Parts: sequence; C-alpha cells; structure tokens
Amino acid sequence: MPTIEITSLDVPGLEVYGTLTEAQLRNRLEPHKGIFIAESPKVIGVALHAGYKPVSILCESRHITGDAADIIQQCGDIPVYTGPRDVLAALTGYTLTRGVLCAMHRPQLPSVAEICRNAHRIVVIDAVTDTTNIGAIFRAAAALGIDGVLLTPQSCDPLNRRAVRVSMGSVFLLPWTWLEEPVATLSEFGFRTVAMALTPESIPLTDSRLHRESRLAIVMGTEGDGLAHTVIAGCDYVARIPMHHGVDSLNVAAASAIAFWELCKRPEE
Repeated sequence: MPTIEITSLDVPGLEVYGTLTEAQLRNRLEPHKGIFIAESPKVIGVALHAGYKPVSILCESRHITGDAADIIQQCGDIPVYTGPRDVLAALTGYTLTRGVLCAMHRPQLPSVAEICRNAHRIVVIDAVTDTTNIGAIFRAAAALGIDGVLLTPQSCDPLNRRAVRVSMGSVFLLPWTWLEEPVATLSEFGFRTVAMALTPESIPLTDSRLHRESRLAIVMGTEGDGLAHTVIAGCDYVARIPMHHGVDSLNVAAASAIAFWELCKRPEE
C-alpha cells in the first residue's frame, strides 16, 4: 500500500477527513458514491469483517507499525496518509481516537421488505437526532437480540462518525435502512407495533400480550418530546417501563436497552 507523509493539508484525497461535511460525505443525491469515516482499529476491524470496503486510511506515524498494522494489512492496496498527531488534529479538527481513521464506501442499503422478511423483533428509531443515542441504540440492539433497524428520515445517520464510534461498530452488525412510510405500514410484513410512550393507554412492558407476538416492531422516539401523537395512534400497542420514585422516563438509549432485553426474550428464557 502507498504510504503518504502529510506535509500539507491540501494533499488530494484528504478532503474526506477534513473539509467535507457529514452531508457531503453521505451524498444523498448519489448514495452509491457516499463515504463514511470509521474511527479506531477495533471499529474499523468490525467494519472490514462485515464486508465494508475501505477507501483510505489516516493514522499517526507511530501507529503504522503499531495499532494500525493489522488494519493496514487487511485493507490491501489503498492510500495510507500519515503524520504526527498535531498535524492530523489540525486536519480533522479533533484528536483521533487510537490514532486511526478509515474512509469507507457506504453500502447499498436493503429494502424494508428485506429487513422484515425473516425478522421477529425489529426496532423503529423515529426522529432521534443525537448521534450518541443512535450509536447506543444500535449497540443495545445488536447485543440483545434485535434482528433489524428501521429509521425515519428525521433520524441521525447511523454511519455518522460519532454514532459509529459509540456503537463500537455495532452499526455494521445489523441490517438497517430508512423507513419512508408510516410505522403502521409494517403490518404489511406481518408486524405488530408497540410504541414506547407514556400515555393513559400504556401497558407495562412485561404485559404477556407483547411477548406472545411472533413479530413485533418496537418504536422508540425522540430524546425530548417522545413519539408524535400520530405515530402512537398508528401503533397496535403503547407500552411503558414501570418506574419508581416519581421518575417519569429514561434516556432513549437506556429505555431501548430495557425494551430489547424484555421483548426479545425467548420462551425458554
């Protein structure tokens, strides 16, 4: 692989690490040309193992024969840009986690039908815009038995650099795509839906009716206002997590982990 020592921030190929915005990297007009940035050797390794294709690597000089050595070997014949920490920080605007970044091609996303086809438990992330919460929800979903993830267009991109890092690469382990239609349309694929919300009609998360559903979509809402009334009205169930000491709600990432743990249990558990 060619190793390119950075002496100027104007080196061709570096723009993906510094001057392009997240929106430009995503390239919504031509998704097949989109790029995302994976950060840290562990996360990059998960992406490579999942079949994601690298474009280039940016790392501190000392990591070429250190933490990044295995990653560089796996990536094959792609450019490896390198330089001291201060130069890379000036380029990216932040200090690199573990000193390694990798630009990767965005994958072709599956359809909603493909994600639903063999799934029993999926999560719908509705208008969640915080990158940390997106990453944490994906990590919990992968760990606790969710089969796939659907996101409404108002939600944050799961391949945002911070979301990827917070997920510890879990965004690469589950199939996901954008849900352009109302949540109620998931009934076409045999799914019943449960909105996680506090309403007078909410049933406890432990309600046996939820556990008896063979195909269930768990709908999680925004960090502040929760799910819109129209979304709640379109769901088959509304569920709440039982609370104590007058606490009314949890952060969406924490609530999702509890919901996944409870609703992904198998009968033998």
